[in-house]
Amino acid sequence: MEKYRLIREALIEKGILQRSELVEAECADLTDILRVHTARYVGGVLNGTLPPLEQRRIGFPWTPALVTRSLATVGGCLAATRAALEDGISGNLAGGTHHAMRDGGEGYCVFNDMAIVAAKLIAEGSIQRIAIVDLDVHQGNGTAEILSGFDSVKTLSMHGAKNFPFRKVASTVDVDLEDGTTDEQYLRILESILPNVLSPRPDLVIYQHGVDPLASDALGRLSLTFEGLAQRDRHVLATCKRMGIPVVLALGGGYAKPISDTIEAQCNTYRVAREIHPNV
Repeated sequence: MEKYRLIREALIEKGILQRSELVEAECADLTDILRVHTARYVGGVLNGTLPPLEQRRIGFPWTPALVTRSLATVGGCLAATRAALEDGISGNLAGGTHHAMRDGGEGYCVFNDMAIVAAKLIAEGSIQRIAIVDLDVHQGNGTAEILSGFDSVKTLSMHGAKNFPFRKVASTVDVDLEDGTTDEQYLRILESILPNVLSPRPDLVIYQHGVDPLASDALGRLSLTFEGLAQRDRHVLATCKRMGIPVVLALGGGYAKPISDTIEAQCNTYRVAREIHPNV
């Protein structure tokens, strides 16, 4: 959990973001959460009444603070999305909780912020097409499950074939990567599949930029370097800018040892975002 505070502090200390650019997230409206999650599950989270096995699958013990954090994570994603539609790019320094399914959470994911925001925007009619580009090393099973019936949302998950979750749920496009995949292999695959994901042109891309493909990540099993991850981010963000597609950043995973590697990799994503969007 400390990585969230450390990333925020590092972005300011390194001069990548100004403190004035950070806005505290408001808690999401329950109506939006109930659009994609069951009332049984949402009630269990809010009241702390989930069965012990379900709480263990999430990975966090229940506390009132967990409820607030989970609601604010979704609220942050929505606020960042609104800003991205105005400015071309924005980010949530949390979220990317892609393992949360309709009726349960797992893998440190309580509510699926990306699916909730996508469903809300489609329901409002303000956006016609959305692409979720999920480059976390773990497959986005919850996002795929929730959004499987949404023809207007494309989901890409590029992940470790032998990594968690061990029961995958089909995304629109899934790419299974072998253990030890290198920068060159990874980038070649990404460059070949991204055009399909962005065709027809979506009105918004939600980019889950987890940094757990990093070689030093304790849960990653891939072999990407800092430069490889930066090239990954540069390719996605530059492609979207060239096509005129707004992008909202969702933080995703990162479990490197030492933790400073995760902090540096996440800061690099925002460095690249500044490079691609110097006037935002």
